[in-house]
Amino acid sequence: IENGTILFEDGKITAVGANVNVPSGARTEDVSGKHIYPGLIDSYNQMGIYEIGAVDITVDVNEQGSINPNILPERAFHPESRHIGIARSAGVLTSVTSPSGGLISGQSSAMKMDGWAWDEMILKSSTGLIVNWPNPGSDNYEDNLRRVKDAFADAKAYRTAREAMNAGEAQRHDLDTRWEAMIPVLNGDVPVVVNASEVRQIQDAITWSEEEGVRLIILGGADSHLVTEHLKTKQIPVIITSVLTSSNRDWESYDARYSLPSKLHEAGVQFAIAGGSSAPYAHRLPYEAGAAAAFGLDADIALRALTTYPASILGLDDRIGTLEVGKDATLLITTGNPIEYSTQIEQVYVEGRESDMMDMHRQLYQKYREKVDQRNAER
Repeated sequence: IENGTILFEDGKITAVGANVNVPSGARTEDVSGKHIYPGLIDSYNQMGIYEIGAVDITVDVNEQGSINPNILPERAFHPESRHIGIARSAGVLTSVTSPSGGLISGQSSAMKMDGWAWDEMILKSSTGLIVNWPNPGSDNYEDNLRRVKDAFADAKAYRTAREAMNAGEAQRHDLDTRWEAMIPVLNGDVPVVVNASEVRQIQDAITWSEEEGVRLIILGGADSHLVTEHLKTKQIPVIITSVLTSSNRDWESYDARYSLPSKLHEAGVQFAIAGGSSAPYAHRLPYEAGAAAAFGLDADIALRALTTYPASILGLDDRIGTLEVGKDATLLITTGNPIEYSTQIEQVYVEGRESDMMDMHRQLYQKYREKVDQRNAER
């Protein structure tokens, strides 16, 4: 929209267009010559549960045991993490915080990158059940796969027993938080996000998901370009991680990962782009998409891979992902396309709240800028 206006009230967009009537008394900001985009979505990250890798007490991404479907990371989310402000200033306004470790890690949660406490920052709980698909090259592949299948079988048996109890057709069955958390997954309300990169992992995960009757999202998907027909036919989306990385195989070309999003788009596979899972690097997310644009992906599509597409894949599109009436006023004011290195993000709003843009990087810049200025003044 050229020369447009966005009007929002109480955190919601109430009007958007070229001829918007602004109510009297409304606060206005003239951003002529700037660009306005939806906030970027990091669809796989450990934001808020990972602070300093070398200090164990600040890292809360793994739980004891290998089957933990009931883990919800928002309960451990640290709203004062310095990584939140840094990522927010880079345009990342929603982080899908995800646990890791074991075979079934827990469930991811979409978190707003602004707020005083976790319950104020949560956008949506249980956006997906994280399953780390076993390595087909390991000696215990079949054993680990059987453990995943047994977990789903136990959850189904638990659901049947609880339904019978609630219908008065069976005796009381004790509550089990692990299997209780999996009922929405079994009912198709929550997707299973399977961390799988190799061809066999992806193919086995697809076969397994059909047997279990669950909704599947592939996470990682380094080899997904080799099974695009399968993914397209089954309508299985892919969340690509780490575009800005090299291939692990000597026989692959240097740009195998850079060009992966373009290959999936050309094949008609639904996808989103996420960076590495580590929270300290979340601010690099725009450049993951930028690298994809440099290697064949249309720039507009690359931007959608950080906004519209992840919102649709993870069931967040009723709140974020586009600038439409009724959706959250979560947006960026920039000098250009956010995926370009030269673009400056001048202001962000999260659910209508204006950020002060003072993250740790900017604080350090100002600190040492003052030191340089002092030395220059003494000369």
